[in-house]
Amino acid sequence: MADTTLRTVLPAQAALGECPLWAADEQALYWVDIEAPSLNRFDPASGDNRSWPLPEHIGCVGRRRGGGFIAGLRSGLWLLDEVARPTHCIARPVADTSISRFNDGRVDPWGRFWAGTIHEPRNVPAAALYRVDATLACRRLAGEVKVSNGLAFSPDRRWAYHADTPNHVIYRYPLDPDSGEITGPREVFRRFPIGQGRPDGAAVDVEGHYWTALYEGGRVVRLSPAGEIVAEYPVPARCPTMCAFGGPDLRTLYVTSARHGRPSDELEAYPESGNLFAMRVAVAGQAEPQFIG
Repeated sequence: MADTTLRTVLPAQAALGECPLWAADEQALYWVDIEAPSLNRFDPASGDNRSWPLPEHIGCVGRRRGGGFIAGLRSGLWLLDEVARPTHCIARPVADTSISRFNDGRVDPWGRFWAGTIHEPRNVPAAALYRVDATLACRRLAGEVKVSNGLAFSPDRRWAYHADTPNHVIYRYPLDPDSGEITGPREVFRRFPIGQGRPDGAAVDVEGHYWTALYEGGRVVRLSPAGEIVAEYPVPARCPTMCAFGGPDLRTLYVTSARHGRPSDELEAYPESGNLFAMRVAVAGQAEPQFIG
């Protein structure tokens, strides 16, 4: 039976926990603290967490098939070695890194890395979405968002999901299931009312349901392939940031959270803010691919 209560499994007290990523071959969860900044590896069996410091903000990470990682840092897209040391800069597409950096990202089902940026003033839709392929070529895919978030892919490979957090909206792009190329304009998948939480990071289960963490909403919601809310799960933090499926059967939902910049009364009410949470769920998630570059 699923125990649908999110509980702390790692009292990380992270400033801005993000990008949980399950490594099935290691039975471990990688995650980042954007503000620390650091890449972390959590072992659920032992409860141990290993942290590798980074020289600059890290927004997202993917595992490389040949070892090490690909990551979106403040300065650009980088390859990292096995202990998170930056070894090669793939691309620096952000013009002004004083007000913009890489944010949410993940490896797609074809083994390419998608990563979007955040425009930190959040006053104009100046953020964009990029993709790195096997040759390490970087291509801009889309723009017109303020904070790129919520990247995830449907199990039939026909949809790519992409959220714009400040605008309370999740979009989706139609994909060619063979090539993974975008075949048409984006459409609104779900728009959330102002004041009830903003869609942040996400994951999709094997039934095609989209799970999103609602920042400042204190909960995770499960959306049907039609964009309807079918379940909601409270989080012991007002600002959950992203979901990931893990465990031997991919039926453990992990959720990262944030405490950076939050008011003192909120942190008093939610002392577990910044922790890593988990719960058992009835439907498995999808295995995370590795980057082929």
